[in-house]
Amino acid sequence: MDFNLDETRSELRGLAADVLAREATAERLEAFDGEHGKGGPAFDGGTWKALAQAGLLGVVLPEDVGGAGLGPIELAVVLREVGARVAPVPAYASLALAALPIARHGTAEQRALLAPLIEGETVLTGAYREVGPAGEVAATARRDGDGFVLDGVKTFVPCAREAARILVPARVDGAGVGVFLVEPSRVAITAQPSAISEPLSRIALDGVRVGPDALLGGPETGTDGAAWDTLRRTAVAGAVAISSGVIEGALDLTKEYVRTREQFDRALAQFQAVTMQIGDVYIAKRALDVAVWAGVWRLAEGAPDADEVLAIAAFNACDPVVRALYTCQHLHGGIGMDVTYPLHRYFAWGKHYGHLLGGAEDTLDTIGALVRAQEA
Repeated sequence: MDFNLDETRSELRGLAADVLAREATAERLEAFDGEHGKGGPAFDGGTWKALAQAGLLGVVLPEDVGGAGLGPIELAVVLREVGARVAPVPAYASLALAALPIARHGTAEQRALLAPLIEGETVLTGAYREVGPAGEVAATARRDGDGFVLDGVKTFVPCAREAARILVPARVDGAGVGVFLVEPSRVAITAQPSAISEPLSRIALDGVRVGPDALLGGPETGTDGAAWDTLRRTAVAGAVAISSGVIEGALDLTKEYVRTREQFDRALAQFQAVTMQIGDVYIAKRALDVAVWAGVWRLAEGAPDADEVLAIAAFNACDPVVRALYTCQHLHGGIGMDVTYPLHRYFAWGKHYGHLLGGAEDTLDTIGALVRAQEA
């Protein structure tokens, strides 16, 4: 199987890499971390606007709202470059957790939310996680006249306060899981600890009433579970793509360090033990790469095993890649623990997305359940 990108996607990757190399410099990241730590902005608005001006926020959105009409593979291309530069922008929240589900299932009025996003003028997000295994939905939506009343708790929602809308999955009485577009002002938002600069929030839905127009896809088709299937798949696809970029960025940084750092008058890279550990990191990175590209291709093609392959990618992001990041940190020695050195961002991002995906045991359980379902 050929995992190389075609010419169009290679050009897209080059464009994203160029924009982020120019915007997400070490100096800019350090300055942003300092401002963010003092209560500054939730994300780097300059980089966000630069991505929009380059057309990168619209590549996966429909042409009728100003996008390029591409799909999951291109989403992975863009998010992987965001991860490789650990750029503090809400690309995952806006695109993977919100824009793609809206683009695929939204009504005309709901899809109108995408045009300001393409211009970098707004942010969207989704509430993918709850307490418990990733991908489970306990929140409920009961019918109330022509609208719905939402109850439940969502956790680790990125950029909840900054978003124009939050996509909230909930089980509709007498039907499947629906996804509701909720304004942040309608819910109780509590900040949660975050290992990265992106703000995370706990969202409490305590009898929140929404109208029928809040249901993604509308009342006639919005409760069939299709929108939720898209959201959970793009949530996983986006997270593993970012993790793939994170481990590549960390590996590049580590390779340069061991190539130039000397011990006993020899570069670290000349020691066999170091070479073997770098090899282990490369293997973990490559295994994730293969699973990511296989997964997003299957997702784009509507293949029946897309969930299984994405779950395999999620396991690699949660376990081998996180262990590989520990190896990168170990090979740096003491400087690997220094928060003024760039490696700490990659380590934090890798751990963060591993937690978001549910962790190694959770993803193994998911793979097992999918395999059993196929054998039944």
